[in-house]
Amino acid sequence: MTAPAQRPPYGAALLVGAAVLGVYLLTLAPTTAFWDTSEYIAAARVLGIPHPPGNPLFVLLAHVWGLLPLAADYAVRINLFAAATSAASAALWFLVAERWMREIVEVRWARLASAAAGVLVAATMWTVWNQSTVNEKVYTVSLLSMALVTWLAVHWGDDAPGPHRDRWIILIAYITALSSTNHLMGVLAAPAVAIYVLWTDWRVVTRWRVLLGVALAVVVGISVNYIFLPIRAGQFPPINEGEPTGFFSQALLEFLGRAQYQKPPVTERQAAFTSQVLNYLQYFGWQFARDWGRFARPFAVIFGALGLWGLWTLVRRDRRAGLAALAMFGTLTLALVWYLNFKYGFSIHPGEPGLPREVRERDYFFLGSFAYFGVLVAIGFGALLRAVAEAAGGEDSPRWAAGAPVLLLALVPLAGNHGSASRAHETAARATALDLLESVEPYAILITAGDNDTFPLWYAQEVEGVRQDVTIANLSLLNTRWHLRQLRRREAAPFDTAAATAPWRGRAWPRPEGPVFALSEAELDTLPEVIEVEQGAGLRLDGLALRFGQPALFLNDLGVLLLIRDNLGRRPIYFSWSTGAYPDQTWGLTSYLATEGLVRRLVPGEIVPGDSLILSEGLGYMDLPRTRALLERYRWREVARERRYGWVDVPSATMMNTYLIVYGTAAATFLARGDTAAALAADSVAAAIDRSTRPTGRPTAGGPGPAAPQ
Repeated sequence: MTAPAQRPPYGAALLVGAAVLGVYLLTLAPTTAFWDTSEYIAAARVLGIPHPPGNPLFVLLAHVWGLLPLAADYAVRINLFAAATSAASAALWFLVAERWMREIVEVRWARLASAAAGVLVAATMWTVWNQSTVNEKVYTVSLLSMALVTWLAVHWGDDAPGPHRDRWIILIAYITALSSTNHLMGVLAAPAVAIYVLWTDWRVVTRWRVLLGVALAVVVGISVNYIFLPIRAGQFPPINEGEPTGFFSQALLEFLGRAQYQKPPVTERQAAFTSQVLNYLQYFGWQFARDWGRFARPFAVIFGALGLWGLWTLVRRDRRAGLAALAMFGTLTLALVWYLNFKYGFSIHPGEPGLPREVRERDYFFLGSFAYFGVLVAIGFGALLRAVAEAAGGEDSPRWAAGAPVLLLALVPLAGNHGSASRAHETAARATALDLLESVEPYAILITAGDNDTFPLWYAQEVEGVRQDVTIANLSLLNTRWHLRQLRRREAAPFDTAAATAPWRGRAWPRPEGPVFALSEAELDTLPEVIEVEQGAGLRLDGLALRFGQPALFLNDLGVLLLIRDNLGRRPIYFSWSTGAYPDQTWGLTSYLATEGLVRRLVPGEIVPGDSLILSEGLGYMDLPRTRALLERYRWREVARERRYGWVDVPSATMMNTYLIVYGTAAATFLARGDTAAALAADSVAAAIDRSTRPTGRPTAGGPGPAAPQ
């Protein structure tokens, strides 16, 4: 085991981190994106609480970061937060790789070059790159904490024994505990750090000052969960998922325990473990050259072999570092796959459509695994350079240079992923949010389906201040009591007629009084989870005849029913087309719904077809003048922009497909009515959107999977 006297190469690490940050800046998202991006950006902006477990550390850090004048656009500032934290972790992984290679690569320039090459591979792996250019999740903060505690442990091992060194252990414990309040991914370095510490000086854990200091550090670290969450939840911010009010309350404990998702224990496998491992290997196969289609897999084999060789070499030449590295590798692969216990992956086993599947690809959960693997690739590069030097007859510096060309392999992920990992110029999520909000009348209730049609609306309202008069009711979240309560509590902002788009501009719109639910919060809490009804029967609400399309109504159905009952004639009610046939199949409302672009307006009486309201093929009744006006104003160019590799994230393509269906159906309807110009215009948009979602270059690895459920 080496006893190094060399100073860590902090300057080189800074240069590596800056280079990685440069790559991310060139490919940074200019605004929000689908999935959780909008939720987290908006939560940072309003100091809110995102979905369980709430990620309070992220919210606090991102909120402070968002106050810095780094960019005019708030979303760009938070996306920069993801880029900066990921680039900082790359610099720390560089330090770890360089230190671990000292028993393998004696020549300093070769060691630095190998470490830089491996870290470049890690930073440009598809998932790492893709997650570092937009703040979709909280994982880049966890990645930073993993890299930081690993480096602190490595640096601690080189420090002289004494009280000064003991303080590093307390710092490591504190950062690990604090990171858990961002996400549990941050604690995944703990087994490797424990091995490193115990191998170096096991007596450290017997010193009472260390034990007391470590325990206090852990309590202080995790206290963020138990202090920030209940205090902020009790202030009812605009985004307050789970509403975990009350110190150590049942609501808080269930929120931190993610009870909302009802995930089974790991002993009850949601898919065969072999398939879960294959799913991980599928994601690993995407990492190195996803843009190159069938050529991606050979590069995954090459880099996989290089990383495993690096791990094996490290185990043989530096037992302490090797065992720690092996523990980290096992934790971030098989152990993590076992713990996560995912259903069958979205696109794995495509020939078996009946399998229970995740609603999207879950490669981002393995962000730390892929980034860490770059450290092993770096050591593999070093071992390869050493082998070349030995084959050349010696280990002096000139002979080490003979192997330098192999480091060019590090450029493969940069070249093979830049097309589909880049988020530059992608504004479709923001465009759909603005289009949806501008489709509805002032003070409307807009019923949406899930993450991708709801979170961007939250972003538009809370970050950009667009159409805060609209109340967003999410069908998925209506299954929770807290969403029902928050809808009742919400006060719609005054409608700004001067800033509005046509046809809402320049008119006086009366602001409705009272909450959207007539029931009190306490009464909403007593609603049953499910009630049995007679399928085919129904009820009348003023001029509406509702028909039950199923033998039971669930809590979200009751929420929709109450929204209709309490607001019909008081507030406009719309269903987003992203809810599909829900209002038709569940409530039999087809003859009361008029398509107006991307939404369907609920009208108080049965529709009588005429010149303006006609029955279309595919979209039910359509308000032709309103739909034509909306289709002309929609930001379809942002949705239909050229994408060489198509829409890589297949599950979120449902939002793109909504545009495609609406424009395509409208084109046929316009043509049937003799409006050839409008038909041609709508058809050309539909064709452009269709082209933009399909790859025009080589097909991406993984390919399309089954349709994503809403």
